[in-house]
Amino acid sequence: MAHENETQSKAGALIIPVTPLEQNCTLIWCEASKKAVVIDPGGDVPKILRAITQSNVSVEKIWLTHGHIDHVGGAAELRDALKVPIEGPHIDDKFLLDNVVSSGARFGMTGVRDFAPDRWLNEGDQVSIGDLTFDILHCPGHSPGSVVFYNKELHFAQVGDVLFNGSVGRTDLPGGSHETLIKSIVEKLLPLGDDVSFVCGHGAGSSIGQERLTNPFLTGEM
Repeated sequence: MAHENETQSKAGALIIPVTPLEQNCTLIWCEASKKAVVIDPGGDVPKILRAITQSNVSVEKIWLTHGHIDHVGGAAELRDALKVPIEGPHIDDKFLLDNVVSSGARFGMTGVRDFAPDRWLNEGDQVSIGDLTFDILHCPGHSPGSVVFYNKELHFAQVGDVLFNGSVGRTDLPGGSHETLIKSIVEKLLPLGDDVSFVCGHGAGSSIGQERLTNPFLTGEM
């Protein structure tokens, strides 16, 4: 409980489900400064803007875990609305950001735009918002340029579609590789420690420990 209270005193977070795919767009802020970041604004930008206003925080950045349409469809519009930079994903997802419009058409998502981030992210980079600093882990497999945002102090990670509660990211999309994905999870995420909780791109979050013990893709049952 002490760890949880300490975490809550340093950071706040709000999950904003967006798009018909119910993607977990996440608003995270530093409690001390109320400076905030929007992670994976996949769409429904007016809904995201309302959540920002209601949370009474100041968004200074947009972070992207990867380039799939349900995670980036609203990024260009939100960047224009807030006048803030986009950071991420890894440059290996450039082919996805170059084709946001065509991807949107396949899912009936209109009003989206192709774009480039203001900063590509690499393994070992760091990003920050207020007093919160996140390490970047390049975790390909679901997409070639997927990244995870990890805050060591908070024992917290934003993993996008790399790992889920009871599952892992799909690998049947262009650039996907199940073998590469499992390698990313085993070599990059599991070593973070069982006490690390995470928000994933869809559905309920979990912890590294819970997934190590029960996730059938990691226990060899799948």
